[in-house]
Amino acid sequence: MKKVLVLILMATMFIALPAIKSYAVTQDTTATAPPDDVVFTEVGSAQDSAANEIVKDSVKTDTLKTAVSAVTTSKSDADKLTLWQTFIKGLLFGFAAILMPCIFPMLPLTVSFFTKKAGSKSKAVGQAVIYGISIIVIYVALGMLVTIAFGSDALNALSTNGIFNAFFFLMLVVFGASFLGAFEITLPSAFVNKIDAKSDKGGLMGIFFMAFSLALVSFSCTGPLIGTLLVDAASKGDRLGPAVGMFGFSFALAIPFALFALFPSLLKSLPKSGGWLNSVKVVLGFIELAFAFKFLSNVDLAYHWNLLDREIFLAIWIAIFALMGIYLLGKIKFSHDSDLPYLSVPRTFLAIVVFAWVIYLIPGMWGAPLKSISAFLPPTATQDFDLNNLTAAQPAASAKTSIKVKKYAELFHRLTPKGFDPYYDFEQAKQASKELGKPVLIDFTGWNCVNCRKMENNVWSDTEVAKRLKNDFVMAELVVDDKTELPVEEHYVSTFSKKKINTIGKKWSDFQAATFNSNSQPQYVIVDGDGNVLVPPQGADYNPENYIKFLDSGKAAFQNKNK
Repeated sequence: MKKVLVLILMATMFIALPAIKSYAVTQDTTATAPPDDVVFTEVGSAQDSAANEIVKDSVKTDTLKTAVSAVTTSKSDADKLTLWQTFIKGLLFGFAAILMPCIFPMLPLTVSFFTKKAGSKSKAVGQAVIYGISIIVIYVALGMLVTIAFGSDALNALSTNGIFNAFFFLMLVVFGASFLGAFEITLPSAFVNKIDAKSDKGGLMGIFFMAFSLALVSFSCTGPLIGTLLVDAASKGDRLGPAVGMFGFSFALAIPFALFALFPSLLKSLPKSGGWLNSVKVVLGFIELAFAFKFLSNVDLAYHWNLLDREIFLAIWIAIFALMGIYLLGKIKFSHDSDLPYLSVPRTFLAIVVFAWVIYLIPGMWGAPLKSISAFLPPTATQDFDLNNLTAAQPAASAKTSIKVKKYAELFHRLTPKGFDPYYDFEQAKQASKELGKPVLIDFTGWNCVNCRKMENNVWSDTEVAKRLKNDFVMAELVVDDKTELPVEEHYVSTFSKKKINTIGKKWSDFQAATFNSNSQPQYVIVDGDGNVLVPPQGADYNPENYIKFLDSGKAAFQNKNK
């Protein structure tokens, strides 16, 4: 029964991690860093009017102020949800850390130490609480150090920076290999011993250094979890993300020490240490490897390497999780594993969960939408063989205009969901709008925008939404995180950010920030052929009916204006 509870917790974490990712996607928009040191100004001000040569006097100030107000409010609320999501993820990582071989055996030893040394239950509880608070202080301080070291602007840029994403990929691969038993990540022994010696002192400082010693000694187990959590929190661009993540992690880590000090009899109900602890590490190692490829995918997409197409990404995931299932069945064994004389029922149930997950992923190799993780996967347009889109008809809008070659199409056609035919340059979209008599739907998107993928797979795939997008609008897909260098003659210094704009991504990011006072993606703006905003812009909304209302209101506003 004891091990049943532990394995149920592992299964819950395995299922909850993707769910939390999905929860973050459904509640927030992905903020992509605008050019460095952007300071938003009021739309319609003198500075804004000269901000970008692309849109000169085409924006109606009154309408745009209303639109920007709505977008800003939405983004502020989303930020709070993101911090909550980061905290919950930290909790899950903290509970996982408790089951690590470096920490779990220390629970009864540490609590027994407090009970015997204190001499009374009340004193033991007090010391255990201080011990737990010390753990929280230590890990939150680590999170704050990450923020201070990088700065909020740098954290915001991590999600699309090629060097950082490649580094994160390699780091998670190393962490995964460590959990699988290839080696142990440890801190210098001299430093650990020095801190441990200070824990012998009495009083509050002695308890604090005991907690510090726990953090150092257990680093070989918790290091990969902490590193993964910090990477995830930092790459979301939230100023307090790393600290909030570490607070959740340390809070979960501190709970059992205080709980068992309060109720020492519960120690008897703990399962005995054994080979199952290493199994926890190995399972987490497989999950680390799976998440590593998301960061590699970010680099692959932004720099057009075209290595990790959607089916390649899925093939890697299927292989990783299939190996995890085989491991749980005891068919493969790693260096630190104990012999598995028989397969327990809880372990069998967990293996069933993993194999069910693998079976769910397999249809994605032939184009199944996999909506529960669609935001996490490369764009569907990177899929070479897609049964869902073999009969998808391409709209003929481009053939009805004088535009013969779509600018940037050779770069971004792999980003666009199949069946849609947008422009990738705003000037061309406005020209097409005038010739076709249709409003322009600007889609500020990005290669690494998980919420954009969620909108495309869950909303644009709706029959009524797709019909309106194809027939009633000229679509302009502006990619704000692309790293492709602009021709030298198109380089310019933004009058908005005062920075040099030399890539396609910076061009559209600067345009979005200067014109719409926003840097979050996705952002959808409906304008006429002159660039005048027709209805307030909208961010991610995963209800197709709401998106249809937004599109219909934009179409109606365009028709009323042109009567």
